[in-house]
Amino acid sequence: MTEQPTVIIVDDDPEIRAALGSLIRSVGVQVKALASVPEFLSEGRPEGPTCLVLDVRLPGRSGLDFQRELSAAHIHVPIIFITGYGDIPMSVQAIKGGAVEFLTKPFRDQDLLDAIQLGLARDRGWLDNEKTIGALRARFETLTPREREVMALVVTGRLNKQIAHDIGISEITVKVHRGQVMQKMKAASLPDLARMADKLNFTAEKSESR
Repeated sequence: MTEQPTVIIVDDDPEIRAALGSLIRSVGVQVKALASVPEFLSEGRPEGPTCLVLDVRLPGRSGLDFQRELSAAHIHVPIIFITGYGDIPMSVQAIKGGAVEFLTKPFRDQDLLDAIQLGLARDRGWLDNEKTIGALRARFETLTPREREVMALVVTGRLNKQIAHDIGISEITVKVHRGQVMQKMKAASLPDLARMADKLNFTAEKSESR
């Protein structure tokens, strides 16, 4: 992952934005400071690892409402909530919703920086995983329908002769298709291919429904 990590601050208080921005930049992380959720939505999330420092109370829409909207829209970004008016039910709701941390003002600078590092690490891992799955999907798309059918049975542990009987082709043809699957998917072994199928959430039932 070569892109620079970015922390996005969303807080309607300009002094808070300036103070947090200065703190985060002091540890070498680039910052984008915004005053509202609509600003964030119009700009979108950066390409690289990203973490959102979000005030719970914002004009027009609360941070917790925004967290739910991001989740519903399948927009992935780790969130650290900050608030001067936090309570336990609110913090529980935030953490259950997937927030990295819920910090009540005034909080220690180091607590925020630690939470940011955790959030960026979490997002970096998510992006790496998405990149891996994207590459697997691209390879999978090169398989013919018959090769996908054979792959779905191979990863369940079926032998070539069993697969031949299952789908009504010769054992030699199964071997050819199996070899093509291994080559196109760049799988080093059957367990390797099975891990790929698992990441793609690919099953025999899905193969048959295509």
